[in-house]
Amino acid sequence: MDFTVNRRHNHHSTNSPSSSSTSSSTLHPTTTATTTTTTSDHDPMHSWWESVSKARSRILALASIISSPSSSSSSSFSLSSLADSDSPALSLLSSPDAYSLISSALSAPSSGSGSDPLCQWLYDTYLSSDSHLRLIVLSFVPLLSAIYLYRIHSHKTFSIPSLSGFEAVILAIYSSEVKSRAGKALLVQIPDLSQPSLYNTPRNKPTKSANENKSRPSVGVLSAPLEPQIAVKSTKRACILGTAFDSYYKNISQMPSWSKLEFCKVAAAWAGQDCDCQYKLDFEGENVNGHAHDIDDLVVEGLEKLGIEENRGANVNVELKGLRIPLPWEFLQPVLRILGHCLLGPMNSQDVKDSASVAIRRLYARASHDLVPQAIIGTRSLIRLDIRERAAAAAKASAAATASQANSSSNVNTPSKAKKPEILLVSK
Repeated sequence: MDFTVNRRHNHHSTNSPSSSSTSSSTLHPTTTATTTTTTSDHDPMHSWWESVSKARSRILALASIISSPSSSSSSSFSLSSLADSDSPALSLLSSPDAYSLISSALSAPSSGSGSDPLCQWLYDTYLSSDSHLRLIVLSFVPLLSAIYLYRIHSHKTFSIPSLSGFEAVILAIYSSEVKSRAGKALLVQIPDLSQPSLYNTPRNKPTKSANENKSRPSVGVLSAPLEPQIAVKSTKRACILGTAFDSYYKNISQMPSWSKLEFCKVAAAWAGQDCDCQYKLDFEGENVNGHAHDIDDLVVEGLEKLGIEENRGANVNVELKGLRIPLPWEFLQPVLRILGHCLLGPMNSQDVKDSASVAIRRLYARASHDLVPQAIIGTRSLIRLDIRERAAAAAKASAAATASQANSSSNVNTPSKAKKPEILLVSK
């Protein structure tokens, strides 16, 4: 069945792309939502109220699709209650109960089809002009892409279920990124280290002739120019999903911690079976800040505390465990950028950092087996940074404990002075 989308605010009804790479689609994802500009748009109060009203209507529409389970710890929770807050969209984004309910619905066996109302809700919500509503959809990109890839690679070609609902949401994000890039590639300038700069002093001073012919900084291509797509073909699937991850990365500072944790867990699953060589790297005994640190001593304790193998809090990790999918560089590059933020972001919880550490080590083991130079260099660099961050944190904690112990011992050995008797002046 075609995935029919009913757009509001003068949106035209369209059909979603059909499942996987075998069929074409009538939905053209490059068509974006348009709104009529009125003089009231310049009124901040009116714009705020319009945003709140739109978010409330979307949440109520979601509540009509998903209902709380009758027997669970969150049975008293209702999605419609979030619509009464001053910032409904942000309340939905930051609600663990709402994330759990939507994740369970996305993980249902019948989800992802063209008639799935939740996929239609996600599609309509992302086409909204409200940035907070779009963040809600982006927060489910890790889970949605994980379920989508699992069903693609775990079924035989002739038995792949209809996934046009998932593909419509992914293509909506992809087409939005295509429009924002305007046909240009994402570039990064790599400075020439043979030339002096504020941050670099060459070991060998450049000669006069070298100074006269200064080389220009080389330019690296992070992402080639994007082409509009009307279906998720097998040859374009990695590029489309990688672009969706780029959109996720752009807003990762606003993503809730459970969304980041979900991404780290599925990234670890994409690497394949748990390989022992992820802990047998050539970093043992590396001298970090004057102290020798074994990689196992730095991470194993945190990983055991995390209990990632117990599939805590993930709805699809049971079926994702050990899933090995192709990891081309256009797909893996944005994945590593997201994992880098999860690993080193100062505001991330320790669970997120530990989960990212697991994923990076598994991807390093996978890259080492596949002999992919870019992936080996990227994951290896992140592992080194992880070791140094953990070593610095351990040294800081040790110094704080030593200082605290010294202060307590000095207080015990220091004799206390006898208090002088208080003299009260009483008037006659």
